[in-house]
Amino acid sequence: MIVNKLKSNVANLEVIIIKFYAVKKGRKPGIYSTWPDAQKQISKFPGAVFKSFPTRKAAEDFLNGQGDYGNLTESAPKTDEIIVYTDGGSRNHGNVAGGHVKQSDPAAWAYLIINHGKKTSDTGGEFGATNNRMEIMGLRNALQYLLDNGLNQEHVHIIADSKYVLDAITKGWLAGWKARGFQRSQGELKNRELWQDIDRLLPKFTNIVYSWTKGHADNSGNVFVDELLNQTMDEMMAGKKSSSHVSAKTKATTTKSSPANSKPVTQQKSQGKRDDNPKIKASVDAIKENLRQLGLFDDQ
Repeated sequence: MIVNKLKSNVANLEVIIIKFYAVKKGRKPGIYSTWPDAQKQISKFPGAVFKSFPTRKAAEDFLNGQGDYGNLTESAPKTDEIIVYTDGGSRNHGNVAGGHVKQSDPAAWAYLIINHGKKTSDTGGEFGATNNRMEIMGLRNALQYLLDNGLNQEHVHIIADSKYVLDAITKGWLAGWKARGFQRSQGELKNRELWQDIDRLLPKFTNIVYSWTKGHADNSGNVFVDELLNQTMDEMMAGKKSSSHVSAKTKATTTKSSPANSKPVTQQKSQGKRDDNPKIKASVDAIKENLRQLGLFDDQ
């Protein structure tokens, strides 16, 4: 019977799933139709940026900076850009990788916005919050300030020392979490409500670039926000600020201090960041990077 023959042919059909792999940063950036070809461009390539898409158009948009939330740049801020420094830290009792945060441990965020010479800063904090949570809040509150003051159409250059926050935005993790209902592929997404705020705010900006800076180094803007959040934690520990007060959004005020003249703080922003065994950290980072390249890992 012809019908039976058709049924037999349908049963033997193979399902072919077409994917396009866009390599934004690798040995040879471009669009590849097979994973092995794309993998050759990113395997063991430091800071590789890549993503798979169901259509070539989507892959092209990714390479052209469309459809994502901005790109990392190593270029210095330009004179026509609004420069934004954000930072976050916590003083947890663990001081080692995996150390738990107590409800009595202070944590704080800060930002500095330089708008053509005018400097505006703000800071706040929470008890019992993680370093990552404060890093996200620093960026979230800076973006909200820019939006509230009609600066979201300007050229904005955000500088931060948190690779966790920057990678989530520029490497497509945030878009992936959103596609899964703000869940990680491994399960719960920590600080979900803050990432939802970031996702709500970023599309309102027309031109944002990001830069990473080494924390506690010689970047005057980063030193300034680090000092500012440490002052907040000092006040929290001294009982001058309550958890409910510092966790609320506060109105930014123009700072009279110049970041260039700021002195490095003596307190540690997050002792866990500095006291980790560097050999262990390097090994863990290498394992994570290999898993990311295979598409089997994304950070919390």
